Amino acid sequence: MGKKRAFRTMKSGLAIAVLILALGGCVGRGPEAPPAAADAPVIRLEYWTPFSGGDNRFMTEMISRFNKEHDNIRIVQTNSRLDDYYSRLRTAILAGNAPDVAVIHTTSLPQFVQNGYIENLEKPATDIGLDWTAFNPNILKSTVFDGQPYAVPLDTHALVMYYNKTLLRQAGLLGPDDKPVIGAGAKGYIEFLEKIRSAIPADTAPMAQPSTRIDSVWLWWSLYNQMKGGGSFYNEDASRTVIDNAKALEALKYVNGLYRSKLIPPDINDAFKLFYDGKAAVLITGMWGTGAFENAEGLDFGVVPVPVFYDRPAVWGDSHTLTIPANRSMSSEQRKAVMTFAKWMVDNSELWAKAGHVPSMTKAVLSDEFRKLKFRSDYAATANYVAYWPRHVKQWSIVEILIKEFERMNYGQQTPEQTLRKAARLIDAELTS
Repeated sequence: MGKKRAFRTMKSGLAIAVLILALGGCVGRGPEAPPAAADAPVIRLEYWTPFSGGDNRFMTEMISRFNKEHDNIRIVQTNSRLDDYYSRLRTAILAGNAPDVAVIHTTSLPQFVQNGYIENLEKPATDIGLDWTAFNPNILKSTVFDGQPYAVPLDTHALVMYYNKTLLRQAGLLGPDDKPVIGAGAKGYIEFLEKIRSAIPADTAPMAQPSTRIDSVWLWWSLYNQMKGGGSFYNEDASRTVIDNAKALEALKYVNGLYRSKLIPPDINDAFKLFYDGKAAVLITGMWGTGAFENAEGLDFGVVPVPVFYDRPAVWGDSHTLTIPANRSMSSEQRKAVMTFAKWMVDNSELWAKAGHVPSMTKAVLSDEFRKLKFRSDYAATANYVAYWPRHVKQWSIVEILIKEFERMNYGQQTPEQTLRKAARLIDAELTS
């Protein structure tokens, strides 16, 4: 009897213990507590990017943070060289192997929209509460086609002017606010560079600019858009270009004059490195340089918007955007996960600003986190007057035509007049091909 009674007592105790544990579990979780992460499947998203250098480093850090904060979404990044990135992306979309989310520059958006390669984001954005009115209007406009949003803009990355404080101080051109002292207009900028040249060592560039690649094209486009009545690229139906005109030629002659006068020394290959090494007083390049120059040992530099040479502020710029490539097999859960990722990226874009870019979200630019970053606030207003390339499905290849013709001009093989005339002829041929 004693053994039976003990057994019954043990059973009762176990039952009570199980009941207490069960009740304890209910009390601990509570009716409002979310289910454990293990209860939901992890949504894996393939994310394609074309970044290099600091951009790739900061993007990788952001992805790592997102993955840590989201148990049920995992972003897997594939990064490629920009040279063949878009051809690979188009091929993947056509083959039915598109990634779930991809970065696309605004310059390339027209061909992806027109060909149906990316999704309209109006409904997906509404479903996760993304507020389009929270974006900088000038940046947002570059992603909207026929009144519909096709991309979530991350930033603008535009031209800015970096300057070496040590060299400008040596030339007597650094003001008490540590900003460069530059006279008004196009003439004032030439005088500024000439004063620098007379005061710095002979092996140091007053202004650094490559003789090859796209930099001189960006500068020309900026100055052309600064002119009242300038900036036209195509006729009304975009059947031919109209860049062979007096204002475009005036801007190009100015750029060419910087090379001919050797205020930009000849045959510079890597202007970025020249400035990084303290061997250039001024460098006009993209704001992505900020994050890199901050790590240059011994470089005392500043950065300001590109000066207004003509009638109004305007600079070349582009934007990185997040898009959903056309993918027939994408589920609604995956699409929601992509938009959750996109919303998180713009909501936390002060992290992306560390690379040097200006965030697309107005609140990010006004945030304490952004203002604490050195230099960024000095050029943040540039986002309001970026002159994007015109919308054309062939714009990327048309810019390549400009690059080749401008290189010939930079090396003295043709005049600015010949450069515009030949470029216009080649662009018209490209438009009809």
